[in-house]
Amino acid sequence: MKKLIECVPNFSEGRDMGIIKQITDAIESVDGIKLLNVDPGKGTNRTVVTFAGDEDEVVEAAFQAIKKASELIDMSKHSGEHPRFGATDVCPFIPIANATMEDCIRCAQRVGERVGKELGIPIYLYEFAATAPHRKNLANVRAGEYEGIAQKIKQADWKPDYGPAEWNVRSGNIAVGARNFLIAYNVNLNTTSVRRANSVAFDVREQGRKVKNEKGEEVVQPGACKSVKGIGWYIPEYGIAQVSMNLTDINVTPVHIAFDECVKSAYNRGMRVTGSELIGLIPLQAMLDAGKYFLLKQNRSTGVSEAELIKIAAKSMGLDDLVPFDPKKRIIEYVLADDTASPLVQMNLRQFADETASESPAPGGGSIAAYLGALGVSLGTMVANLSSHKKGWDERWKEFSDYADKGQQLKDALIKAVDEDTRAFNKIMDAFGLPKGTDAEKAARKAAIQAATKNAIEVPLRVMELSYQTFEVIKPMAEIGNPNSVSDAGVGALCARSAVYGAYLNVKINAAGYDDKAYVEATLAKAKDILQKAIAAEKEVLEVVEGKM
Repeated sequence: MKKLIECVPNFSEGRDMGIIKQITDAIESVDGIKLLNVDPGKGTNRTVVTFAGDEDEVVEAAFQAIKKASELIDMSKHSGEHPRFGATDVCPFIPIANATMEDCIRCAQRVGERVGKELGIPIYLYEFAATAPHRKNLANVRAGEYEGIAQKIKQADWKPDYGPAEWNVRSGNIAVGARNFLIAYNVNLNTTSVRRANSVAFDVREQGRKVKNEKGEEVVQPGACKSVKGIGWYIPEYGIAQVSMNLTDINVTPVHIAFDECVKSAYNRGMRVTGSELIGLIPLQAMLDAGKYFLLKQNRSTGVSEAELIKIAAKSMGLDDLVPFDPKKRIIEYVLADDTASPLVQMNLRQFADETASESPAPGGGSIAAYLGALGVSLGTMVANLSSHKKGWDERWKEFSDYADKGQQLKDALIKAVDEDTRAFNKIMDAFGLPKGTDAEKAARKAAIQAATKNAIEVPLRVMELSYQTFEVIKPMAEIGNPNSVSDAGVGALCARSAVYGAYLNVKINAAGYDDKAYVEATLAKAKDILQKAIAAEKEVLEVVEGKM
């Protein structure tokens, strides 16, 4: 599978959109590159650009962007709130999919060497690409900023990794590195005081602050959050001070924890957090985790849709305080998503029904079975959420929330299977359409047909498994859920059994065309077992439902 590497160069220009556009045009001129986000800041006079591609593509695009920035940005005339030392200030590479940190280190080395040779700009490798321990931390590399480069670059410890050991007055230096996914995140305060914003930053960031102990000795007092870097600054563009943070490992300190620590510190210091600002992109899971975190604080069910979790996270952290927060432009998986890969899921109900009723053989029974399963568990999940929020049942809200969580997971998996089943059918048709003029072509065609057929067996078999698992949500909701919704649990059971049976029919018809008889026999036996269990489960649920009505 194609390696996907992200590159997030920061350019020392955030006010002239004409210059920014020329830089991003240079990036997009490289075939295979997808420009994900452009985030200019007037106060910082800095633009964060995010793009992705495979190794060769991101290396070429990074070079072209650096080259264009060196032509357009004169650092001798630059000023801004953010620390900086070059026209292209930093250029990190991040592994996203099927790529390793070693791949990203290689990207940093390739770009650094080429920029140093062809453009004459001094390059320092940092983070995982660093060539010495003291160069790993970007803050150390950039210490002194642009104004201090002239003297710093002469020191033996700070000889560039690539390029001349001479101050490039126009372009400055560039830190090129390889790192894990980093979230650049600013928290807004109801103050204009940089000093007070810094006090919050020092409370929160891992580095903390220097204090004197009882002996009068200066010691470091760590902050509340590990893997967080932070400073306070004032942004004239917004008329507020912010705590500006880099979250270098969101597995250690997630964005919602950093936000809440800022809230606590600000409150203790007589201030209030009014919202926050995301710079660049954020992983989907980070937003989902944040949504669940804030719902749990309210003793509310976390078994809600992905869209609802994102909405709760954005509202709780005030991500639209300064500018509108658009998940499709801010969440990396959404930006990279190919909507054409799931055409059926993108349809509305009428379009889906019309497409099913058309003369096209797909979507067919397999896709409908998957959708039935999704509808069935959605009803069970609805009962769980109603029960979690039912007045007088407060002591059991978490139990029902857990059922709703499981239901959402099964629902999402079954919805994906709607398109997967149709794709499986289309692969069979494509295989039958392969040339068969020669013996080699015939052999290749037969192998492709068999591979596609096996996939067309396994997709509905997976739908059977998922649909049967939905009884783990539906049955207890019939038994212990909100009694006013017991009929909904019953309808969910009817859908679940129908989904299992419908998928079984697809397994059976596709198995007839597969040559491996041992595989077919074992698979059909497994499918029959799941079907019998689903029929029995449906009966049990309906008996409970009828008994309560």
